[in-house]
Amino acid sequence: MSGITAFPLEKELDTLCSIRGLATAHVSDVHNGLDSWLLTVRAGLHDTYAKYPWISYGSDWLAFAHIVIAVFFIGPLVNPVRNVWVLQAALVACALVLPLALVCGPIRQIPFGWRLIDCSFGVIGAIPLFYCLRLVKVLEQKPPEEYAAELGTASHNSTHTLN
Repeated sequence: MSGITAFPLEKELDTLCSIRGLATAHVSDVHNGLDSWLLTVRAGLHDTYAKYPWISYGSDWLAFAHIVIAVFFIGPLVNPVRNVWVLQAALVACALVLPLALVCGPIRQIPFGWRLIDCSFGVIGAIPLFYCLRLVKVLEQKPPEEYAAELGTASHNSTHTLN
């Protein structure tokens, strides 16, 4: 779902600022970091989209990439042992969030606190992945018939996935 939110960035930011009572505010009107950052990003999006509307096409592709990544997770739902590689690749991606946020964040002038929030996505995302990988290890230890019964599939389908 998070990928879909990249489509209407400008509208979402306008709505968030409105909810926070900042609909007509400017950066100089506020004195806390969060509101200042929201208004800075909103102004940047408004200016950029007004001059270069095609730039949002990049976030459209970002949204599409999130949707494509989500499709890969259907495999582990259907057959976790056979598709364990998806979980492992996702764990690597979680680990790569940290260097990306910590290296590119300062280059893009992202506030340090926001970089830590970005890093937390990698850390928090790894938790269910480790849990799922542990469950897959348990399934790998079971006989094919028992494994297939737990997944609700025919045993002849599961034998190929365990070898």
